[in-house]
Amino acid sequence: MSSHHHAHSHNIKDGSTYRSAETGSDVTRQNIKAMRELEDAAMARRTGADRAAAAIARFCGSITFVWIHVAVFTCWIGYNSLPWFNAFDPYPFTFLTLVVSLEAIFLSTFILISQNYDMRVAERRNQLDLQINLLAEQENTKALQMLERIAKKVGANVSDDPQVRALEEATRPDRLVEQIEEAYRDEAGEPSGKKGPT
Repeated sequence: MSSHHHAHSHNIKDGSTYRSAETGSDVTRQNIKAMRELEDAAMARRTGADRAAAAIARFCGSITFVWIHVAVFTCWIGYNSLPWFNAFDPYPFTFLTLVVSLEAIFLSTFILISQNYDMRVAERRNQLDLQINLLAEQENTKALQMLERIAKKVGANVSDDPQVRALEEATRPDRLVEQIEEAYRDEAGEPSGKKGPT
């Protein structure tokens, strides 16, 4: 498992093989392969508790789990309700209620463990998306600056275009967060949260 995981990590980090395709379909295929390798690496890092919780949560979300409970509850209630059987849990089925309550406690715990793992994976994906977006923004900003220099070399004047000036500025994530929060406050009708001009 460790050697397989190391091979995956090596393939992802190897810039000579990643995005070496020539067609759009090849690029898409390589991107999908890289994401699958990242998923496999994340799955390999799961703890035993995460694996068990995921398996239990997956089984609890299946129709098989429902039918098993339907069969068990039907047999239990029928056995303890029909007069020709020696009832071990007669109506109101106190022991069955206890068993179901304990099962609900344990199942909810396993489901929460599985959800916490999914949240950690989602957080890592969000961080990856953020880093890729920031890198793309920095690359685009640098490309615009280089294009402006080329435009000046060939005699094209774009310095009076305010949109070009705005796009050439580096994006600051903290300022974007403040603007997004301010926009949400405005939509919620909370003018007190606005900041004055600086």
